[in-house]
Amino acid sequence: MSILALPFLTELVTIRRDLHAHPELAFNESRTADVVARELTRYGVEVHRGIAGTGIVGILRKGSGSRSIGLRADMDALPLLEKNEFPHRSRIEGCMHACGHDGHTAMLLGAARYLADNLARVNFDGVVHFIFQPAEESEGGALRMIEDGLFDRFPMDAVYGMHNWPGLPAGQMVVLDGPVMAGTCAFEIKVHGRGCHAGMPNQGVDTILAGATLVQALQSVVARNLHPCDAAVVSVTQFHAGEAWNIIPDDVVLRGTLRSFKPEVQEQVELAIERIAGGVASTFGAQIRVNFDHRYPPTINSVPEARLSREAAAATLGAAAVRSDELPSMGAEDFSYMLREKPGCYVWLGNGPGSGGCTLHNPHYDFNDAVLPLGISYWVSLVKTALAVDH
Repeated sequence: MSILALPFLTELVTIRRDLHAHPELAFNESRTADVVARELTRYGVEVHRGIAGTGIVGILRKGSGSRSIGLRADMDALPLLEKNEFPHRSRIEGCMHACGHDGHTAMLLGAARYLADNLARVNFDGVVHFIFQPAEESEGGALRMIEDGLFDRFPMDAVYGMHNWPGLPAGQMVVLDGPVMAGTCAFEIKVHGRGCHAGMPNQGVDTILAGATLVQALQSVVARNLHPCDAAVVSVTQFHAGEAWNIIPDDVVLRGTLRSFKPEVQEQVELAIERIAGGVASTFGAQIRVNFDHRYPPTINSVPEARLSREAAAATLGAAAVRSDELPSMGAEDFSYMLREKPGCYVWLGNGPGSGGCTLHNPHYDFNDAVLPLGISYWVSLVKTALAVDH
């Protein structure tokens, strides 16, 4: 292992906990952006603000090389009531850092500071862009940054991301070739029938029965339509119907999510859902309409950049601590938009056992400050690897 000695670590922990205590939702990360800009300026890093509103790009140059990379951290929090009782718990009611973006921001700030403080001693040649992104959780801040000229204004050869991973031991990292996180699509199915008295169901078209049949039938989409080696998930998560115990309602609304790693699988799943909905409508005499809301695309690492990330992780944590045989996650990540534009790699950094509810999107979550030096060391190692002088 080659973990950096960080004389500013205590200060960085204070910053991380301050961010945790003051979480901000998507595109409202004004205070967080102020902290980031203040710190980068203090380190001597060139600062550009206002990309996608609250986004920031810091720039650090060394040598005369034209190669450049981007390192990305997300800044937003979740609309969740925190249930922790430690001193740095959220002071904003109903909002908390339940996914570790406070830690991601702190690690990237730490990497920027270390590189700026040790510019003469760290061996690389080129440009490092420190990307502090708003609105990862649900609003697609990565896409907004791209639309706002991220890669036009700040040319990059590759872009890299990192996320803490509860349940993975601290000191370990997962670096995968190809798919890492699933693409996600929300769906809404509206069932319209003819309401009637519940004691006289023959006088109506039973939307409850049609909706319940749909819920059951949709479970066949993956099991009986996809090749067994293709991965996808179809989950119905909402069933809204009726207001009285003795009335069969006119309308039922189902909502849910579907997830996959391949565009062709996504299309196949959507076609199957529409076909099943049409069949249920015919069976029960109802009208059924399906709407798909495509959210984040799959997060797919490019193989050469995954190899560089694996090399940098091994130099930092030791080869035995770098895992490349894990299964990808059915969670989604808007870093996928950046990887559609540029080659790159997204890795998972172990955050520890995740006991006591310390899992992602849980009201008892807290970022593990002990992994701050690990993430910072990885970022620095990646800069030296991707922008090696003898490359």
